[in-house]
Amino acid sequence: MGEVIKLSAPAHGGFWEIPVLHEDAQLLALDKPAGLLTSPDRYDPDRPNLMKLLHAGIERGAPWAKSRGLDYLMNAHRLDFETSGVILLARSKPVLVALANLFGTDKPKKAYIAVVQGAPAEDAFEVDAKIAPHPVKVGLMRVDPKHGKKALTRFETLERFRNHTLLKCFPVTGRTHQIRVHLRRVGLPIAGDQLYGGGPLLLSRMKAGYRLKPGETERPLIPRVALHAERVAVPHPVTGEIVEITAPLPKDFTVALKYLRRYAAGPGQL
Repeated sequence: MGEVIKLSAPAHGGFWEIPVLHEDAQLLALDKPAGLLTSPDRYDPDRPNLMKLLHAGIERGAPWAKSRGLDYLMNAHRLDFETSGVILLARSKPVLVALANLFGTDKPKKAYIAVVQGAPAEDAFEVDAKIAPHPVKVGLMRVDPKHGKKALTRFETLERFRNHTLLKCFPVTGRTHQIRVHLRRVGLPIAGDQLYGGGPLLLSRMKAGYRLKPGETERPLIPRVALHAERVAVPHPVTGEIVEITAPLPKDFTVALKYLRRYAAGPGQL
């Protein structure tokens, strides 16, 4: 649509311009940037998060809220702090309830893009493995066949590089960290995902003769978990028609893919 919603958290030095991907009388979909929580962190409620910033804008009558007549906005699902992409919001409580019921089923079709370490044996594969919170490490999830909840993710290979692969990920269920845990399970951790064993995506590892200037430290090409929520398709809670919302690849992904194609073209194993 081209429009952006401007949000800021002056006390934290944060400023975000968040593209609007879709809107109608019941729904608002945004392109959440990496590095912004979806909703408050239970362990640190003062950290900036998308919903708190949106609600503050509604309360003070920010132009983007006033022009839409917004007095209610709630997220129907969540994205991890480091994950970018489509986030779907309800503009009323009844719509939120309807969306929550939908997201509790397999009707919403979600697609993510990930850059992973290594190479899958097959171009299409799936991981069906129950997931539960780690019994000791707070915030960590793990495969747990005995106590976990059912979790299924399907994967398609989009492009193979030396040491890395570009995957499309289709989570059928919606468990916390599901894609990240399932990819670790099959030995394909997401680049930059330190929590689940993914190392940084570095230009120095792919470009021959790469040299840093004295005193410089190399920054990863994607300085976060390399996971992007590309698409959500869901039945509209009022009309029942399928609404398909897509978020373009963010700049860090496009830059990383440019260098991978230039310096690491062709399949290869770690």
